[in-house]
Amino acid sequence: MSDLFTVNKSPFEKNSLEAAIKFSLAGSSILMIEDGVYGAMKGTAAEDMVKGAMSDRKVYALKSDLMARAIKDDRVIEGIEVIDYAGFVDLVEANDKVQAWV
Repeated sequence: MSDLFTVNKSPFEKNSLEAAIKFSLAGSSILMIEDGVYGAMKGTAAEDMVKGAMSDRKVYALKSDLMARAIKDDRVIEGIEVIDYAGFVDLVEANDKVQAWV
């Protein structure tokens, strides 16, 4: 049984990303959307936490939200899969439930 956790708040504004990582189980997926994509950036205080989660979870970021915030692909943490809206739909379909962390 796998779950998808969506995070739409910046990790520098709220602890939504940290909570999603803490409460997700191995095999879960975490998708950063809206301001949550700031958690996907290299060289930030959130980078080690995100990399740690990637050891047994899949981590994604929504491309349109990265683009809207001028975060280029070379600034995204290696191993995070950047997806489009169709990929978002695929994730929802592939997981047993979706939990939004706001």
